Amino acid sequence: MRISHIGIAVKDADTALKMYREVLGLEPSSIETVESQNVKTVHIPIGDSSIELLESTSPDGVVAKFIEKRGEGIHHIAIEVDDIETALAKMKAEGFQLIDETPRMGAGNMRIAFIHPRSTNGVLLELCQPIK
Repeated sequence: MRISHIGIAVKDADTALKMYREVLGLEPSSIETVESQNVKTVHIPIGDSSIELLESTSPDGVVAKFIEKRGEGIHHIAIEVDDIETALAKMKAEGFQLIDETPRMGAGNMRIAFIHPRSTNGVLLELCQPIK
């Protein structure tokens, strides 16, 4: 396991990206729109992990609602696992509240599933498994 990325909810990904480019000299590895989740993602590699900027593509999208309630900032921490079904089953058996009972497709050719922050000390966790 490793931290795959840290998701950051932003109102405008292009504006947010400017800071990473101009101040830190970092470039995105991908920019992708995930229609099923109403989100534009910008992945910025840093070492073994990355920052994922999340911009809502719909005013009623999950990221837009998050920003409306909490403002821009850290949205989730993604942990890469070898077998997402096994990880979800183990977490469910241990009493964790799953947002996603089964994995779905996310950005970057990843299978993803979210764990509710009520059962993870207030942090939205995303489990992810790359499709090889």
